[in-house]
Amino acid sequence: MGTVASPHFVIFPFMSHGHTIPLLHLATLLRHRFITVTIFTTPVNAPSIRNFLHDVSISVIELPFPKNVHDIPPNIENTEKLPSMSYFYPFARATKLMQPLFEQALSALQHPPTCIISDAFLGWTQESAQKFGIPRYFFFGMSVFATTMYQLIGIERPHAELFHENFTFSSFPCLKLTRNDFEPPFGDLEPKGLAVDFMIEQAISFTKSRGMITNSFYEVEPRFVDYFNQHLGPKSWCVGPLCLAKRPMTATLSQTDETWIQWLNNKLTEKQPVLYVAFGTQAEVSAEQIQEIAKGLELSNTCFLWVTRQKVVEHLQGFENRVKNRALIVKEWVDQNEVLSHKSIKGFLSHCGWNSILESICAKVPILALPFMAEQHLNARMVTEEIGVGLRIMPRNGSVRGLVEGVEVEKMVRELMEGEKGEMVRKKVKDLGENAEEAMKEGGSSWSTLGLLIDDACAGKL
Repeated sequence: MGTVASPHFVIFPFMSHGHTIPLLHLATLLRHRFITVTIFTTPVNAPSIRNFLHDVSISVIELPFPKNVHDIPPNIENTEKLPSMSYFYPFARATKLMQPLFEQALSALQHPPTCIISDAFLGWTQESAQKFGIPRYFFFGMSVFATTMYQLIGIERPHAELFHENFTFSSFPCLKLTRNDFEPPFGDLEPKGLAVDFMIEQAISFTKSRGMITNSFYEVEPRFVDYFNQHLGPKSWCVGPLCLAKRPMTATLSQTDETWIQWLNNKLTEKQPVLYVAFGTQAEVSAEQIQEIAKGLELSNTCFLWVTRQKVVEHLQGFENRVKNRALIVKEWVDQNEVLSHKSIKGFLSHCGWNSILESICAKVPILALPFMAEQHLNARMVTEEIGVGLRIMPRNGSVRGLVEGVEVEKMVRELMEGEKGEMVRKKVKDLGENAEEAMKEGGSSWSTLGLLIDDACAGKL
């Protein structure tokens, strides 16, 4: 009898920053357990992946991104570079053209794969896994809460008998939702279009998969994890928050000379609490909305660090100059984990992307929710109504979608940073942050789930 080869996990992230980073953290955790890891990506995305990992024992295999694809601009290999989010689904669909090359590369691997962990948007990898007789787990970068709500609106259709805005699901009668909590067209009675066709295609591959890997931890959403596993499926494996996976120290040392760190250090010395403001890399926010947010921040008299893009600042004539004594506007990529864990940061005005929520919880920083797209509106509900770690800024029209005015931004910034409600959510996020740390420690819920997932993958090799 020869020695049994160690398990070999193939990881294929979707070409988008927010989808890739959690899977790179997962790769690190798997290496800690002596599992061979190979990551598939495209040539443009490979350098940043290698740079992030700092781990030469993880192989990165590059597959060319399809050329001359109808409906998407040439030479773009990452969703951050798309001119607008209207190209998102054609881009996601184009990845399917990589299937033959992916399968060729799989068969050329010296060490046969035990399983494939691929992003939920790469549903075609399910067929590849079946051809190789190995299990595929899909990684869904949303909370189990949001995933459950999106499935239930299609199954229960509570919005069909509506004479008024609010509805509930029979399984969760205390939770009041509206159609506007769902990204169009998914809140429609008969959802149609490219997005719906694409998601139906992925859903078919979900049902054939071995399970769903979730960047979450059981203690943050136990009702929804239990419900999902008992009534919906396939089984959800909560192995997060993945942002707590330890990265090599070298990655953080180079950051100390950053202007923003020095600025935050100064604010700490001056005992000035700082609000961190960031809306992710994908949200398209109108010029009018940006101006209202800026107006509210200016009126609030709060110190803030706003990470944004140059083209956003162009809508704000004279703003930087007017707030320069108590604000810093950063127009480049920063390590958000590092910002949030700085001792001077006391609040996070966020779009409520799931990665950002988890990073905020882990840093024990309360959230001021201002959602824009995708499942962010549901996440905002979860943050404020389900787990109570944040407050929400609401549009004036009474709906959850619409223009948020500067006066409302000012009011809620003050409430979060100085008010009683702010104090309550600050206490709640501290407790939940401690739960997150426990979940990832040896013996914790996520630590144990990862062990069970590895066993499941090894047993599932057909």
